[in-house]
Formats: sequence, C-alpha cells, structure tokens
Amino acid sequence: MLVDEIKQTTFAASTYEEWQALATKSLRGLPFDKLITKTIEGIDLYPLYTEQSSKLESLHPIREAKQEADWTIAQQQYVDNANDFIRNMKESFERGNEAIVYDGSNPVDWNDKALIELAQLAIQYPIYFLKIDQKDTIINVFQHIADQDKERVKGVVDIGQDQMPNGFINIRTIGADVTEAHHLGADAVTELALVIAKAADNASNQEAFEALNKQFFVRFAVDTHFFMEIAKLRAFRVLWEALSVAYGNKQVDAVPVLTETSLRSYATLDPYVNLLRAGNSAFSAILGGADVLTVHPHDVLTRPTETSIRLARNVQLVIQEETLVSEVLDPAGGSYFIESLTKELVEKAWKRFIEIEEQGGYAAYIKSEQYMAYIDQLHKKRLASVAKTSSSLIGTNVYADLLGDEEKEASLSIKGRLAEPFEKFRISFEQNQPKVALVTFGQLKDFKPRADFVSGFLATGGIKTESTAELATVEEAVNWIRARQPDYVVVCATNEMTEQVMTPLLQKLPTELTIDVAGKYSEELSSHWQENGLNGFIYNGLDKLEKFNEILDRWEGDGKVDKAEFSKCKSIKSNG
Repeated sequence: MLVDEIKQTTFAASTYEEWQALATKSLRGLPFDKLITKTIEGIDLYPLYTEQSSKLESLHPIREAKQEADWTIAQQQYVDNANDFIRNMKESFERGNEAIVYDGSNPVDWNDKALIELAQLAIQYPIYFLKIDQKDTIINVFQHIADQDKERVKGVVDIGQDQMPNGFINIRTIGADVTEAHHLGADAVTELALVIAKAADNASNQEAFEALNKQFFVRFAVDTHFFMEIAKLRAFRVLWEALSVAYGNKQVDAVPVLTETSLRSYATLDPYVNLLRAGNSAFSAILGGADVLTVHPHDVLTRPTETSIRLARNVQLVIQEETLVSEVLDPAGGSYFIESLTKELVEKAWKRFIEIEEQGGYAAYIKSEQYMAYIDQLHKKRLASVAKTSSSLIGTNVYADLLGDEEKEASLSIKGRLAEPFEKFRISFEQNQPKVALVTFGQLKDFKPRADFVSGFLATGGIKTESTAELATVEEAVNWIRARQPDYVVVCATNEMTEQVMTPLLQKLPTELTIDVAGKYSEELSSHWQENGLNGFIYNGLDKLEKFNEILDRWEGDGKVDKAEFSKCKSIKSNG
C-alpha cells in the first residue's frame, strides 16, 4: 500500500459499548466490575474515561483561581537553633528556595540578633509561619520591621488576625489546615469538606466573607494517590467558588493553597523509597495547582542531613526546569479521568459540608465523637489495606530489605503513619530474632513461589528465614528439623504435596513447635491438620500485623521450644 493510500485510509469510530464488550471478553468469564476500583472516598475508578464521562464546565473556576502557573518553592529548615535557622535559610535561597517556612510545632529558641536578620529576610521573601503558638517568640520579628516596609511583607502567619500586629496588610492569618486530619486518616472528601466548613464558620454574612477572603488560606498534605490528589486540589477551587456564590459574591478572589508532601506513607525503613514518594506527591501537588509547596526530606522522620535536604529541594527544581508545568495554567485540565474525578469530589465534599453544617458547623463537628469515630474508621481501613497488602508501601509491607541499614526509631512522631506498626515489629524481632525454617518439599520450581512469598511475608515484620533443600520425604524433613532445631516452621509445597506430607509430619514433630503451612486449603483439611497440631496458615491477603503479633506473643511467651524436645523426633521410613 502506497503512502498516499495509507493517509486516505479511515476507520469507523468505535463506541464505548464495543470497547466494553471486548474488555469483558478478555476477562474470560469474570464480570466487568472486576476492572472497577473503589476508593476510600467511595468513588468508582473505571478503566476508561471518554468525553461522555466528563463535563468540562469545572475548568473555568479552576483556571480563573490561579493567577500564575508557577508556584513558590517553600522548603523547611530542620533545626532548633535560631542562628542555624538563619544560616541555613540564607544558603537555601542561593540554591533555589523561595520562601521562609517556620513550623511552630517544632519551635526555635529565638534571640534578638536572629530576629533582626529574619526581619530583613521577611521583607525580601514570602513568609509561611505555621502552627504558631501565642508564646512563640518568632512573633517578635515584626517589631524589627519598619513601618514603611510592612506592606512588603507577604505570606501567611497562622496565629489569628487579632494576634497579628497592625500594618501587615499582605499577611494572611486565618486558615484551614487539614494536614493533621490527613495524617490521622481523612480521605480527600473529608479534607475538602473540613476546609469549606472552617471558612463558613469564620463568615456569618457576605460582608464578613469578603473580609475573610482577603485573610484566608488553606493547607493540604498531598499523598501518593497521584490522580486523587490532583483532583483534590482542583476540587477545592471549584468548592471555593461555590461557597463564594452562596454568600452572594459575584467576584471570586483566589485564596492561596499551601501544600506539603504527606508523611502518612513515609517510613523509617528503607528511607530512600520516601524520596520516590516525595517526588510523586510533589508532582501531583503542582499539577493540581498548588500555590506553595514544601517537600519533606526522605529521612525527615529520623534526622535530615544536608544531602537529604538538598535532594528534597531539588525535587521541586527538577520539576520546575524539566517539565515546563510552570508555564501552563491547570496542566491537568482536559483529562477526562481527572475532570470526572474532580467533579465527583466536588459533589461528595459539598454534601459532606452540608452535613457538617447541620451538626453545628466546623468547630462543633471536629470536637464531636462522631468525627473522631469516622476518622478512626478511615485510619483502620487504610491500615487494614496495608496489613493485607491490598495497597503497597514499598520497603515496608512488600519488598522489605533486611540486609540494609540497621532499623532506626522515628524521632519525629506523626500520628496515623501507616508504616509505624511494621517498624515496631521490625525493631522487636531485630532485637530478639526467632529461628525460622521454611521446610520445602518437591522440586525447586514447584515450591519456590510459595517459599519466596513466605520469606517476603515474614521479612516485612523483620523475621529472617532459612530454607531447606529440596526435600522428597517426611523422613528427610524430620531429620533436618531435628538437626537445626528451629523455633518456627513453615511448610512450603504445592497443594498436592502438602496434602501428602502434613499429617505424618505433624505426628512426628514436637507439639510445642509452631508450625504453619503456606497456602489456603479446604475447611475440612484445615480443621484436621489443626487438630493434629498445626498452628495456622500463611497466604496472600492474610493480615500481616495480626500474624506478627501472634508470632511475637508466642516467642516472648511460652512459645519457645525446649531443645530437648527435638531429640524425641523419630526418624521414620516413609514413602512421602
């Protein structure tokens, strides 16, 4: 076929129904619903989105709300000394940082000399003083700023308008910071509803809302759920316009959206994976339209180093220089998937906001037992998903590296962090390691998948394993166990081989020895083996935290086997 003929060749447009029919056929009898993923927000994610899936009317408020496509690189300083804070801040400005970020939850002991230097910097760079206590001496910095320079100071001071000195008209002091709710387990819908409810609590009428609009800011933590986090930030812009209209405002002024990379999925284990998480979160925050972004170092939970702080800053610089997203307003706009997701978040968040209002508003709701119970429920859902490996924390609940650096305890406490329960088990078993044996029957190609699975499963709790060679008979297994004297045994073989060896094996081993089997079996077989001394099973979907707790209780309690018991194991003749 000639090139001209190829260019003139056309194809009939395919419909969604035709695509769905082919997709269903490829599932080989499984329902199409198997391709649909339900999020913790109660939103169904489909494998394909088309123009019919999304209405693009939400584009207008999102694009109008962003005055510039660029964002402010606002890196934090991780020191407790005022002089170090100033020195590190000045160095960071030379290397790409663009703002002064101070976290009042980790206060610095300020002196007059440092405050004077900070005041000079505050005139040149935007300031973001977050979670400020009224007793924090950083507030004294404003005493060192001349009257003629007060209007030059821009940014956020999270302390409340009545606590802020007069004259700083470009400082916002009233905000909705939902980072704590996020880390405790809140979903995107809840975060958005809380932000809007907090704004409504601060404005009783149109005039009050107009005044609030000039003082308000929002702050989100952005997690690794890439598309959901993009949609979350975009949805806020739409919700803010809806709230403004509800108060009778025709002119909708944008409020700054402050973001930070979430620490909910950070881990002290294999911390370099946190760098990947930070990059993922940072990119989604930028695509979602963040005005200000803080990227936390990958080792922020232990103690950041100069290298990790530089890498965190460079994450933003690489995105800024290499992707050109800083040249585009709403770069995610027009994606059928993201537009549809944004629309669903807006609808669900507004509905939740109305429910909060009906319960007395933001202040009453966050103090209610209902709110705490709901957040706790969401956290338990997230933790259960991680424990059962429905969702992955690389290096924590999957692909754990027991040969890496020694385990480190977190010096920064983040309530609700999902990796923390695994870290506690890793530390416990590192200090008191049981002797665990994987007893494998058959050929390597037959038992290796299950042996690798069990080894990986136990490694996420910090438990190291030793495997037998290819065993053909129960006699070989009993002799190996008698020689090695393990504390805990997991039998790994095909279903057929396991059914052959389990009963005679259980009859020949000490009753005090903890024995598990890899895989799931019929209720009848399971009951029979457990009656003969089997402890339990290890399989995909098993709650890892519950299993580790069971092993730890046995190991620290009376689960250790008296080594004399192994001498009672009898060599037997068996046909396998």
